[in-house]
Amino acid sequence: MSNSKAIEKQETMPRGMRIGESVFDIAYLIYDLVAAIIFFTQANGRPVFLLYGALTLCLGGGDAFHLLPRVQMHLFGVQDDTQRKLGMGTAITSVTMTVFYVLLYFIWRQIFPTIEVSPAVPALIFLTAAVRIVICFFPQNDWFSNKENLRWSLYRNVPFAITGILVIALFAISGNAGGYGLWRMCVAIALSFGFYLPVTFLAKHKPAVGALMLPKTVMYMWIIWMGLSLLNVL
Repeated sequence: MSNSKAIEKQETMPRGMRIGESVFDIAYLIYDLVAAIIFFTQANGRPVFLLYGALTLCLGGGDAFHLLPRVQMHLFGVQDDTQRKLGMGTAITSVTMTVFYVLLYFIWRQIFPTIEVSPAVPALIFLTAAVRIVICFFPQNDWFSNKENLRWSLYRNVPFAITGILVIALFAISGNAGGYGLWRMCVAIALSFGFYLPVTFLAKHKPAVGALMLPKTVMYMWIIWMGLSLLNVL
């Protein structure tokens, strides 16, 4: 959802919905923090869980820049700096979400070191992620204005979608190898994109579509939970 639409929606959203969304956002950030602590304290030198801890901190830390200003807006109203904070948060989250999928690739590689894939796959993951991050720094994204540049939204989300599809492909290739059930990563990632992309392109004209960000967040929580479930297995 664009920041201007988020602010406009704030003006008409019932207080109960504002409180409910704020509670969800705070619970999600606490979940991420606790999960990261568990990963780091129980990793015992295992690289896969150190990576999972970094992934979780990257996800929660990046999202905090966007979610905490939203919580402040929902509970205390729109402030003079709300637009700037939401814009900065959206920009930071766009970068950290991209790093999230790169880290998820390294996690896949650690869990399935014997599965061979073409060197072109990781190369494309790194390339599309780098392109996405570079595009996010262009001023044409209008992060801090009340505009919504759909053309630049398309520019930055096409490479992001390619990154996601490639990571999905890797977990599809590994399937249920080792009995870890990580084929479910394909479902979680695909659904997260399915919830995220409509918000990116439709929320300007249909603000209600922004509600899809909540199930998208649940998919990220599921991805983290799959990592936690491996702590006593790997």
